[in-house]
Amino acid sequence: MDHTTGVWPQAASGMPFTASQFQVTGDPITDLFEDMAAEQKARTTYDNILRMVKDPDVADPIRFLRAREIVHFQRFGEALRIVQDELDFNNFYAFNPSFDHFCMDSCMNNNRK
Repeated sequence: MDHTTGVWPQAASGMPFTASQFQVTGDPITDLFEDMAAEQKARTTYDNILRMVKDPDVADPIRFLRAREIVHFQRFGEALRIVQDELDFNNFYAFNPSFDHFCMDSCMNNNRK
């Protein structure tokens, strides 16, 4: 009512959206693994709900949401494989060379002042 047709993002619990909900590191491999873990956690939650619910009007939408989490997990897995294929496979778990290059350049320039 307060916002008419304006967007007012909030969680289902009623908590307003904040940037603290983002789980990003800037490392694509870490972030994709985090995304995959979130999908698996949601799937587990739906599995737990389905163990308790017998009403088909409740269970059917939960089954749909569970199937959607599985598809999301698979798509994130495909994205992870693409990222890994495009990176230097001998080094992609050690460090991100582009960050290190930037840091070394900026750190060296700051130390010269």
